[in-house]
Amino acid sequence: MKQYKYKINGNLYNVTIKDVEDKIAHVEVNGTPYEVELDNNVVAPAMPKMSAAPVEAPAASAAPVQQVAAPAAPAASAKGKGIKSPLPGVIKDIKVAVGDVVKVGQTVVILEAMKMENNINADKEGTVTAIKVNKGDSVLEGTDLVLIG
Repeated sequence: MKQYKYKINGNLYNVTIKDVEDKIAHVEVNGTPYEVELDNNVVAPAMPKMSAAPVEAPAASAAPVQQVAAPAAPAASAKGKGIKSPLPGVIKDIKVAVGDVVKVGQTVVILEAMKMENNINADKEGTVTAIKVNKGDSVLEGTDLVLIG
């Protein structure tokens, strides 16, 4: 098992590579397990034997295969309640801008997940104080998409 820490767009990711079998790597990103299919040209590194002593995770410089926005706490300068992603997916469109006034049920983001477009709606009225994602970003479940104050 190898552990890495990545920082992507200011977000910290703790990545653990549990094992590699054939072309499937079993990894965990911030506690969420994933199965990653390796490219034909990639040779899986030999996994070292586990020791009983804890090992400090090295800082890795290699970029991950897919960039994913992690759930993050609202920044001190951006106040408001976060509209969170209900499932992992890709941001297809952002329907609001900072400063826009939104109503309950108004679509703020369109998220593509499992080949379907999902409207993500505001669950409260208010003013958009921050947009935490960009069009084309991959996001995990629970990621703040838009903050409404």
